[in-house]
Amino acid sequence: MRITRVVSGALLALGLAAGPAAADSSPSPSASEEGGAPTLAGTSFRTATEVEQGQTATASASTGDYLYWSFPADAGRRPTVKATVKLPDTHAAETWQIDVYDGLRRRQACQYGAQTRTAAANTASVELTCVLRTVRAWSEQWADDPLPGTYYIRLTAVDVPTSDLGLPVGAEVRVDSKDIGGSAAVDGSLARPLVPGAGVISQGGEEESTKEALLASLEPSDGWASGWWSDRWVWTAIGGVLAALAGIGGYALTRGAGRPVRVPPGA
Repeated sequence: MRITRVVSGALLALGLAAGPAAADSSPSPSASEEGGAPTLAGTSFRTATEVEQGQTATASASTGDYLYWSFPADAGRRPTVKATVKLPDTHAAETWQIDVYDGLRRRQACQYGAQTRTAAANTASVELTCVLRTVRAWSEQWADDPLPGTYYIRLTAVDVPTSDLGLPVGAEVRVDSKDIGGSAAVDGSLARPLVPGAGVISQGGEEESTKEALLASLEPSDGWASGWWSDRWVWTAIGGVLAALAGIGGYALTRGAGRPVRVPPGA
């Protein structure tokens, strides 16, 4: 009986000691070097690596893997996603594709750019580009317009020859945005951006306890836009002032010298 207890205690101690080591050995999808750009990619929507706009994220993978990244996109901006895949020295012809999904995980069509490209045999690298439509602050429920929130990037190879499966590749992803301005403004805005919740946190005491959604940590550098302000208001005000001045000028030109002189009858 004593021997059984000793063996059980030893196994339990080994398990507790090995548990954290095993957990620490598994890489995190958001790992980066000294707080810089991420150096790993996720394998699904839930584990997508967060990337700030303007950063160049890198990842090492194998041909046939699905690589996922996420980035924030705000209203009035047109995101551009660029990806470069570094292929091994020897390989057959491969077709690579980049897909972009919005916060509702709806696949967004690229406005222009080479979303799918085929690399010839033994080509060193292949480059992909996807320019999305301008993100709208609000849209109808039936529409498929891009809305502000978190966007997901999926990079993978399609129609891969069996001989190339598992070959090491390197991937680079970069996201930039162009500010379109008031020409893309709409009369409306979402209550909150389409950002996935990472959990809930409790606030308050035991009697008055409330739960608040813990959203993804990544957001635009200048914060999320409120949706109601754009430079369209400036141009509207300028147009109103010019219309008022034109009306005053037209009245001054057409009113004449005043009331006409009355001529007495028989004069």
